[in-house]
Amino acid sequence: MKMILGCIAIVATALSVFPQDAWQQKVKEELPRMGHRNWIVIVDSAYPLQSAAGVETIDTDQDQLVVLDFVLDAIKKSRHVRPLAHTDTELQYVPENEAPGVERYRQQLKIRLKGVPADSILHQDLIDKVNELSKTFQVLVLKTTMTIPYTSVFLQLDCKYWSADAEERMRNKMKNEGLDPRPAP
Repeated sequence: MKMILGCIAIVATALSVFPQDAWQQKVKEELPRMGHRNWIVIVDSAYPLQSAAGVETIDTDQDQLVVLDFVLDAIKKSRHVRPLAHTDTELQYVPENEAPGVERYRQQLKIRLKGVPADSILHQDLIDKVNELSKTFQVLVLKTTMTIPYTSVFLQLDCKYWSADAEERMRNKMKNEGLDPRPAP
């Protein structure tokens, strides 16, 4: 009995010492409600606090790659969404001598985004897109301790169980039957 109580005490202590961070809990709570057209953005510490009603910003006080790993893992485990990654075009041009650590970061980011459809878009265009999307859809911004410029990772959520090819085939069939095949925005 003493051994069982001792084990319970150790587990309880470990849980109190290592509580799940609020940002992790927020991702776990929000992800099941999010769907295609929602975004989760993992940003550096200088990313602006956006005032749009559809944008929620949480300070994680964590390393950016740790936050990215957690979010990508949560999305991977979901049954309904998959990520499309957008990174800042400017990141490709940030020199190591002006932003120490950027070379290593680019390598680490490439490893983490392996297998994830990804592209690069100008930073301001991505911010503008978030502003526009947030008028209709929820955007969760996770601010990190990153201090290298242009390292934000914009994860656009897409439907996991319906491919772009399936959508295109359906739209073509609608068009062939005389229906308005306007795709979803």
